[in-house]
Amino acid sequence: MDRQPGVSVRLKLTLTYAGFLMVAGLLLLAAVWLFLLRYVPDRAMLYNPDDRPNGVFPVRSALLEVFAPRAAAVLAFLLVFGLVGGWLLAGRMLAPLTRITDATRLTNHGSLSHRIRLPGRRDEFRELADAFDAMLARLEAHVAEQQRFAANASHELRTPLAISKTLLDVARDDPHADTGELVERLHAVNARAIDLTEALLLLSHANQRSFVREPVDLSLLAEEATETLLPLAEKHGVTIETDGDLALTSGSPALLLQLTTNLVHNAIVHNLPDHGTVRVCTGVRGETVVLTVENTGERLTPELAATLTEPFQRGTERIHADHAGVGLGLAIIKTITQAHGGTLTLTPRAAGGIHITVALPAVVP
Repeated sequence: MDRQPGVSVRLKLTLTYAGFLMVAGLLLLAAVWLFLLRYVPDRAMLYNPDDRPNGVFPVRSALLEVFAPRAAAVLAFLLVFGLVGGWLLAGRMLAPLTRITDATRLTNHGSLSHRIRLPGRRDEFRELADAFDAMLARLEAHVAEQQRFAANASHELRTPLAISKTLLDVARDDPHADTGELVERLHAVNARAIDLTEALLLLSHANQRSFVREPVDLSLLAEEATETLLPLAEKHGVTIETDGDLALTSGSPALLLQLTTNLVHNAIVHNLPDHGTVRVCTGVRGETVVLTVENTGERLTPELAATLTEPFQRGTERIHADHAGVGLGLAIIKTITQAHGGTLTLTPRAAGGIHITVALPAVVP
């Protein structure tokens, strides 16, 4: 916002301090004068040494002539003292605000790495500085995450486009090539690009949190997801076990169904080659409802499990598998969970596979 130049806060505080000191001095002098008036007569009789009257002396007017110049000198001193002292005090009081303002200007120029780190005990300025530092830390992490995500998304989208270009170049150079095989390969590449684009759009929608909340039962969503993915489980030789108790929360039914479907789908495709199992459970824990999905499969280290929720991060053996996916399944799950005020926990199983828990705020039916 473009504002006209105005009086600085330091000058305003200085004038306020000086004005308050002047008012206090005037009140004090007025009180002294009123106190003197109560006990000093208006006139007094003068006497000679022999106790004979020698006229009347105006006591109050004489006292006023003596008092007024000295009161004016005191007020002048208070004014100068108030201005100088107020200027120094205002500068000392506003010094933390100056540091915060400088940090804000640096942020406005794109720098997010600096911190105010205001020393001293907690007060209003220190609380403001600490809140500003925390905001900068969140912004820096968010910007870094978005930049990393944009770079990874560009790389992932470039891959199918580059493959399509290569296939078309080969077909152009070899007019006798099998067009049927070319169409099939282009169809597969195009389908993967569409899946990736849809996943990116879903991730962006969940990040914006622009959805209407309504009561949702996670047990019904888990039942719907398992029924939908049952043919896929049979194709991979995976057995799905369900144990669903009422788990009522508040949120977007579409997003929470996507979350549940992604969890069950990942548990199916990232499983043992044969005779794998997936267990889906819902329930209530205190003031939260939980959805847990665990599966059998390859052994994962805690370090690897901690990276699986990052966009485009996959287990090393999953990248080259036929079901590598677009690398956004768990990232979408994490984003939807956070958008609903919940937490996502990934715990590797000792026998292989992973145990995933989604905890969301419960709603009392």
